[in-house]
Amino acid sequence: MASLLKLSQNLAKLPKNNIAIQHLRCATTAAKPNETLLNVPPTKVTTLNNGIRVATEDWGSQTATVGIWIDAGSRYENAKNNGVAHFMEHMAFKGTGKRSQSQLEIEIEDMGAQLNAYTSREQTVYYSKCLSKDVPKAMEILSDIVQNAKLGSQEIERERGVILREMQEVESNLQEVVFDHLHAIAYQGTPLANTILGPTANIKTINNTDLRSYLDNHYKASRIVVAGAGGVSHEELTKLAECTLNKVNNEYTAEIPSLSPCRYSGAEIRVRDDSLPLAHIAIAVEGTGWTNPDTLTLMVASTLMGAWDRSQASAKQNATNLARASGEGDLCHSFQSFNTCYKDTGLWGVYFVSDPLKIESMMFHVQEEFMRLCTSVTEGEVNRAKALLIANTLLQLDTSTAVCEDIGRQMLCYGRRLPPHELVHRIQSITAENVRDVCYKYIYDRCPAVAAVGPVEQLPDYNRVRSAMYWMRV
Repeated sequence: MASLLKLSQNLAKLPKNNIAIQHLRCATTAAKPNETLLNVPPTKVTTLNNGIRVATEDWGSQTATVGIWIDAGSRYENAKNNGVAHFMEHMAFKGTGKRSQSQLEIEIEDMGAQLNAYTSREQTVYYSKCLSKDVPKAMEILSDIVQNAKLGSQEIERERGVILREMQEVESNLQEVVFDHLHAIAYQGTPLANTILGPTANIKTINNTDLRSYLDNHYKASRIVVAGAGGVSHEELTKLAECTLNKVNNEYTAEIPSLSPCRYSGAEIRVRDDSLPLAHIAIAVEGTGWTNPDTLTLMVASTLMGAWDRSQASAKQNATNLARASGEGDLCHSFQSFNTCYKDTGLWGVYFVSDPLKIESMMFHVQEEFMRLCTSVTEGEVNRAKALLIANTLLQLDTSTAVCEDIGRQMLCYGRRLPPHELVHRIQSITAENVRDVCYKYIYDRCPAVAAVGPVEQLPDYNRVRSAMYWMRV
């Protein structure tokens, strides 16, 4: 205390025009908003000579996630080989030319790392979570399994049984079943109608030749992104990718695969099964692709629809109209809105689980809310939805794995990473008028796709559902 008092007395004796005082005053002056630098690590991107893109976000942590994102999924399959992309994902961990399956597992365990993969309709992903010091080893293993999968006949037969059991598990998950039916009816006759796992007949017949052909035709340099987040040096990961993935090229021995447009069709499919206790129903309209300027507005609209289930607090206290109506009227066990995006199209709608006798009332309230979004949603509601969407978006980016996934997906979809502050700014600029206009464009008087499984006798006829997609006004 005495030293602080002495310092203040000495400062008081200095002349008013003293340079030190002026510098101190300047330093304590608040910076203007447009002069303030964003305190976020940049996403660095480098394109290698063979066309592979390397993208990283380094915040100097002790852990990291690195992965290989490939622009290949069930959308690039046909009726004969549907399921081969997912089958290939399984085979990647069953040994390579350098490592047996047991050696691969031991190397990962010795590092204390995790190795994982997944297949979607448009992407196949292999990634590893590890300590930052083990990134070189993890990257070498990932490169090995992507390029040098052994694809032995015994391993193929073993995985065939694993995938068939996985299909049985998926078939017991009625939400997955409904969404597969929804894609099949909304994009009938196109690759997006394919399921990710493929039909049972295909799984039983896929062989080494099918897997090798798919690998050679789709795992190409221009369709690959190497992504890293956490304690990852961009320069180091670039050198590692250049060293371990230098054999990947863009030479095609067969026909070059292309992304054909997937036509949307408004239609319905009902799988009636009165032995089930509850009805599972999804209703959707055609949405937008990732790069469409209306995508974020539809995300705000989806947030306005909301989600609710009986395990939550009283529906009376919920901010969304549909939740209040559903809870107070005991119309459903749960519902959730969704906005599923692909490169050039998407599905926007609501999925709900309801008692058989409440289906008609629940469908009425869902479509009533659709129309309200198109005509009379308020600025206050939109502001609340924007705040919730921003919070959910940023909260999902709190781990290196989530950020790595965000980088890989956006590099394939947009060709660049949208930094969080840009995404927030775009969401904040959306107004209630924007929401009404965009919803009117994509929802009002549009033919919906409807998929229903369970005791669905009380689901209104499709013509009635279609007629509720607009309001007659005098």
